[in-house]
Amino acid sequence: MTAGWEYEARAMAQGFRAVCGIDEAGRGPLAGPVVAAAVILPYHVEIDGLDDSKKLTEKKREALYDVICEKAVAFSVAAVDEKVIDEINILNATFLAMKNAVAGLPQPADFALVDGNRSKGLEIPFTCVVGGDAKVPSIAAASVLAKVTRDRFMCEMAAQYPQYGFEKHKAYGTKAHYAALDAYGPSPIHRMSFLKKYFASRGETP
Repeated sequence: MTAGWEYEARAMAQGFRAVCGIDEAGRGPLAGPVVAAAVILPYHVEIDGLDDSKKLTEKKREALYDVICEKAVAFSVAAVDEKVIDEINILNATFLAMKNAVAGLPQPADFALVDGNRSKGLEIPFTCVVGGDAKVPSIAAASVLAKVTRDRFMCEMAAQYPQYGFEKHKAYGTKAHYAALDAYGPSPIHRMSFLKKYFASRGETP
């Protein structure tokens, strides 16, 4: 990871002292929750191999998860399930998960660095950072916690609904996943709002 601490330094120069990074996992899948994490790291802490979770292997993410939890000043993970996603849409559900993650920090943050280009609903000042998971250590740490938490949950769901292969694709819309939907229909954890095109292609109404 080539990122430094410029964004945290900028916030601290403005007088903020507890800067958290926020990222999410699971906006795109057809089933399960969207998960967000908020992480406050000690300034300039070294975490070897820390990077955007999408660039890491599953094994590396799992190893980093424990290191981040050990070294973080504070961290929190929050999930918003498929029923709420269907009710308020995925963007608002993502914002809600982020808000809940910040609210759950055992040591409050006074400023947030948020991955992406927009956010709303946070009760503390924030800055959005496009590509932040590759630029900001605390956002990278949040991306790992969110991704690992969601992947673990989908593996648990794979045991409950083995016909869908959630442990392999984590509910993303792969060819195998759609084949399982063709064969078995949706499970109780599928996002029905995400399956409108699927149902339309079958001449069905969800």
